[in-house]
Amino acid sequence: MPLCDPPAAAQTRALTSPAAIDAAVAEFTKAPIGAPGGARMAADPRLALAACDGPLAVRWHTPAHSAVQVECPGPTSWRIFIATLPQPGVSTAGAAAAPSAVKRGDAVTLVVRGRGFSVQKPGEAMEAGRVGDWIHVRTSAKSEGLRARIERPGMVVIPAG
Repeated sequence: MPLCDPPAAAQTRALTSPAAIDAAVAEFTKAPIGAPGGARMAADPRLALAACDGPLAVRWHTPAHSAVQVECPGPTSWRIFIATLPQPGVSTAGAAAAPSAVKRGDAVTLVVRGRGFSVQKPGEAMEAGRVGDWIHVRTSAKSEGLRARIERPGMVVIPAG
């Protein structure tokens, strides 16, 4: 039997290295992993994210700078969130003083948004938060909590896609 190349499906696909994510976060925050202002910990080495054609896009995810969003613009887009340690000398008092847009136990509208569609369902906030915060929401008393971002008072969103 002649030797041949393995099928295309068996070949390894190109992936974005967790080390590349760590480097992008460190460059953005100007702090190494574990240092004040930097990522709390390294990206999970088990991540298997599609390779990015361009540079990773990094931006603050929360007004209090407690997390960054790392995004691959395409062709197979993805995004992850990396928790950061508090920065020295940066006051989060203004963010903490902002009133909660949603309180624990509030009735909310849960919206799942994707490219070309939007689905709404009533839910209940399991924790309080301000606009832009991610909180747990449940859709019934017996359901598990889902993580959703507060878009405005009474509305939380789960972006799909």
